[in-house]
Formats: sequence, structure tokens, C-alpha cells
Amino acid sequence: MGDSIDTGMMTQVLREMGEKAVVASRALAVLPAEEKNRCLRRMAETIEAAVPAIKAANEEDLKAAKAAGLSAAMIDRLTLTDRRIAEMAEGLRVVASQADPVGRVLSGTTRPNGLFIEKVSVPLGVIGIIYESRPNVTVDAAGICLKAGNAVILRGGSEAFHSNMALARLLDEAAVGCGLPDGTVQLVPWTDHAAVPILLKMDKYLDLIIPRGGERLIRLVCAEATMPVLKHYKGVCHLYIDAECDVEKAVAIVVNAKCQRPSACNALETLLIDRRIAERFIPPFLAAMKEHGVELRGDAEFRKFDPSAVPATEEDWFAEYLDLILAVKMVGSVEEAVAHINHYGSRHSDGIISSIQADIDYFFANVDSATLYSNASTRFTDGGEFGMGAEIGISTDKLHARGPMGADELTSYKYLVRGDGQIRS
Repeated sequence: MGDSIDTGMMTQVLREMGEKAVVASRALAVLPAEEKNRCLRRMAETIEAAVPAIKAANEEDLKAAKAAGLSAAMIDRLTLTDRRIAEMAEGLRVVASQADPVGRVLSGTTRPNGLFIEKVSVPLGVIGIIYESRPNVTVDAAGICLKAGNAVILRGGSEAFHSNMALARLLDEAAVGCGLPDGTVQLVPWTDHAAVPILLKMDKYLDLIIPRGGERLIRLVCAEATMPVLKHYKGVCHLYIDAECDVEKAVAIVVNAKCQRPSACNALETLLIDRRIAERFIPPFLAAMKEHGVELRGDAEFRKFDPSAVPATEEDWFAEYLDLILAVKMVGSVEEAVAHINHYGSRHSDGIISSIQADIDYFFANVDSATLYSNASTRFTDGGEFGMGAEIGISTDKLHARGPMGADELTSYKYLVRGDGQIRS
């Protein structure tokens, strides 16, 4: 459908989609694991067989994005290469190979009165996902929601409309071919932004909403949604170079964290350098940053080592650049580094490069983020890298799910209580 549509008609269609999703979710909740896995594998095969069609649809989006002047970071997120399409299919197969997250007995106890109480994992129901740019989310989200026995309603960004529609058609074709209920995977078929506020008020149908995109989108969803929201606002990721560490490894880790894919939410945005290692670390670090074309924004102390660095402002310490820009600050201890991260960070992914075990232990115990690293790049915060196959997103919340979210994180639980005539006195 693509463009704008009468709001009344849009509301009616979205409600019909919600009703179909609820009916589908009840069937999916009791679908055997082998049936879900068979369908996930069929979805992977269908995508692999349609690479030319997927790339053709993606090219339409890329042409429009370039004409509209979208940033290089946004275009990178939008682009579907052969490798990325293959990774989407492989992600579905990995999800299919995993243990079923539904029906797990989480605990069991017998009460003094003889009641046996089991806590068992169950699907959440219907999940809504609002996302920007990355069309691979269409496939990842559908696969993970299916694995966890949930129906899903997807609303992709207008910049990826043709890509998302092509992928959704393929997923629906595979689902129908496997005999799954109508409404298992649905994509909102318009680019009109009016669909979003309607979707956010559909708590009668949606049990959870997950926004994936820029901070503006996520804050809008949190402000208007009438159902629970799982989200992260942004990824202000830090690395702290401790007083003692392997300088060669440290430089390599910083280069990877900042430069390997700067548009990702797990890319490095702020580097904290202990002044006790500055003389050894900063020269090779500066050479590496120059080689990779990284703009540095530093505090006054760092700029004594690199006068060409842009003076950092208070806003820089909060910034998610998603580009080849890095904020750099000198600190005097692991305690000072931790205090900075907890104040300016986004609770996403932060790390320490150190050969001092006590400092690593202190960092791990005191930094309040979803994922922490010692002597490794922050770029590993990803469902695939964590063995989840695809991922539904990365949560910086503390309730229900935190960090990369796979199928396990899209379940809830219920209590099954078995008795033999017990009554409460």
C-alpha cells in the first residue's frame, strides 16, 4: 500500500491485524517444537532462494535513501548484501537448532498441604516491533517470535519499505506453506506515520512493544504506548584503558570497537585513558586513529598529547555518534572511570582493558550496564555473537530482559498448581 491512507480505515485494518494475531498466538502457544523448527528452516530456504528479488527491492530503498540525503550510517544499516542475506537465513537456522524456550519447568515445589506448584515458561502472546532502517530485523524478529510461540506485528521504517515488504511476503509464504495460522507474522503495509500512534494504543491485542531505532523513536514509543515496552535509548559505549595492560592488544580492541562498524549501537563512543599509561598508550593509539580517519574530541589533558583533537564539550560525553568520531578523557583510576561511565553511559556495553585483576573485578561489580567486557571489544554485544542466532534487540532495562534478547527473553511464565481436594482454612 505504501503511502497515506484514511485514518479510520487504517485503524480498522490494524485492529483486524490485532485480532488475527491474538487468534494465531493461541495456536502458536501449543505448537510442538518440531513444527516451529520446521517452519523456521523453511523460512531460511525461502529467503536463500529469493536473493535477487530481495536485493532488487533493497536497491529501490537505497536509491530513495541516497536521493533523500540519508547519512552514511543510515544507508549502511539499510543495505542488504549477499552476506547479510545469508546471515539472516543462517540466523533462522540457529534459532531452529536451539532448545525450545516454551514449556520449561523453571521451578517446582510441594507445599506442606500437599499442593504441588510448578512455574512453567509460556509465550508472551502478541508482540509489536517498531523499527528503523535495518530490514534484517523483519526476519530476525519473525523468527525469534515464532520460536518463542508468539505472533508478531511488524512496523518497519519508511526508508526500508520495499525491502521489508519483500521479506515479509517471503516469510508469510513460508509460514502458510508450513500450515501455520494466519496472522503469525504480519507487517503494517503503510509508510504513513499515523499507523504508529494507533499501534501504540492497541493494548487489547499487543502484550509487548519493542522499538528498535534512534533515541527519538524510542522516547516517542515509551511516552505513548499503553502496553509494556522493552527498549534501549542509545548505546553510549565506553572502554577504559587501565594503568597496566597489553598496549598492542588495547589499541587493536579500540580500533575494532570504534571502526569495525561505527553505525552499530555497540560501537565505542567514549575512551577513558588512565594517565599512568598515557605515555605508552597514546602514541600508537593516535597513529591507529589517524589511519582509520577517526575524529577525536578530547578533554584539556588529552589535548596536550593531541593538540589537533576537537575540545570536548559536556554533550560529547553523552553522545552516541554512530560515526568515526570518538570522545577521549583522561582519568586517574578505575574508580574515576566507573564513576564517569555510570554518570554518562547508557547502560548498554562498557569494558576495561587491564592486566590488573582487582581492577577488572571492581569494574565488573560497580558498572551498571547490561553487558561488561574485560580485554575485548564492545562489538560482541549481539544476539548472534552470544549464540542466540538472531536477536530481537538489546535491552538496557532491568525488568524482564537485559542485554541481547533472543527467544528465551520473549517468554513469561505461569504457575501450575496440582492438588487433591485441598481447601484453604
